Amino acid sequence: MTDKQINRTKAKITKIKKALAAEKKHWGGFYHDGGGLRYAQPQLYIQIQDFTGALRYFNWFEKNFPEDPGTAAFLFEYALTLFKTNRIERAKKKILELIDENKYLLPYYLDRDSFKDIDPNSDWLLESVVNYFHYKKEDSMLTDFSIWLTDFLETENLLDLKKNN
Repeated sequence: MTDKQINRTKAKITKIKKALAAEKKHWGGFYHDGGGLRYAQPQLYIQIQDFTGALRYFNWFEKNFPEDPGTAAFLFEYALTLFKTNRIERAKKKILELIDENKYLLPYYLDRDSFKDIDPNSDWLLESVVNYFHYKKEDSMLTDFSIWLTDFLETENLLDLKKNN
């Protein structure tokens, strides 16, 4: 990314923070984020490779939305951030949460045969993932995470275990 693109992304982050603060003020100290702005910031932090900022955001998120488990993509971003900030044990826990939330996302990310044997009753929305999940293991920024994730999943045999549940 160029400096100009990074600055634009930082401006988007600031704009989202202000919008969330305005929501809190409007609702008397509570957040009512019906538009889902609370899920937008991690992707922006990851785009500019500010994993410390992303971690700070996730800590804020857990404090302000303790009952919200997040979406599968959000959990993926959380696990990625934890890995990139050397919080490996917490990253493993987030990966397990992600698998419980959506067992198809990690195989999709790892380019496995994830589109076979999809349970017709699952919440797997292929179109939305294809359109909105922008992470691919081939991305140079994600190489170390992809290797670690593959090793973790294979060591724990997690993809096969979750497929059978």
